[in-house]
Amino acid sequence: MFKKKRNVVSISVLCMITIATLTASFWLPHSPSYIDPDFRLLEPSATYWFGTDDFGRDIFARTVVAAKVSLFVGIVVAVASTLLGTLIGLLSGYYRKADFLMMRVIDGMLAFPSLLLALALVAALGGSIVNIIVALTFAFSPVMARIVRSAVLQINNVQYIDAAKITGTSDIIILFRYILPNIITPIIVQGTFIFAKAILAEAALSFLGVGVDPTIPTWGNMLQEAQIYISIAPWFSIFPGIAIVFTVFLLNILGDGLRDALDPHAKKVKSRKSLLKKLKLAKS
Repeated sequence: MFKKKRNVVSISVLCMITIATLTASFWLPHSPSYIDPDFRLLEPSATYWFGTDDFGRDIFARTVVAAKVSLFVGIVVAVASTLLGTLIGLLSGYYRKADFLMMRVIDGMLAFPSLLLALALVAALGGSIVNIIVALTFAFSPVMARIVRSAVLQINNVQYIDAAKITGTSDIIILFRYILPNIITPIIVQGTFIFAKAILAEAALSFLGVGVDPTIPTWGNMLQEAQIYISIAPWFSIFPGIAIVFTVFLLNILGDGLRDALDPHAKKVKSRKSLLKKLKLAKS
């Protein structure tokens, strides 16, 4: 994974973003919440790198601080939906009698787009960080459950699993000691993609006005506030939008890198391609 420059760059930049967000209070030149009506909608300059918003607040400071909410929601949703989806997928793939009922519920959830399902749950629960995390966890866990179930079905009839069942090994040991370690690759990769999707979903919910408290800066509510000024102050919406796209792009690169590094099939394909190239060079 670390042999490719794009993977190293993506990890390095994501680490830099995380560190910059966590230490923002120590180095930001302006407070993200300071309001000064005399400096409304100023263009980017040496004093205000990203310009100011309609209240005279520093957009750069708010963009940096907003990353804390997006990254926090993304990582918690990724971990929670991965754990929940993995548990459902393991039980569904291993216990065939429970598979029908559990998968029908999952199919019903998958019938709705993830964002629409999350929007309905947040509208019912109310807008807060906790409710957004709960809603996005339930919205993204069905995909993880499907992936894990498929992997369990492929490995469930392998000889060493049958041998463990014959010797009287408990189901818990079989699931978490023999099956789970052998299907961890697709779980890690999908968890990385859920991280990116959760950031996009949180921004979308905040943009629609059902996200976190509007007093807390997030990339989504910054875009929502900037939409009426897009013609006279385009920088107001450009920089939060770039932050979302850039972060999600880096996470997708990281997910692709993990998939290439952990997937044994991909390694075999790459080794065959490199071998064919060497043979062609040798013939020429």
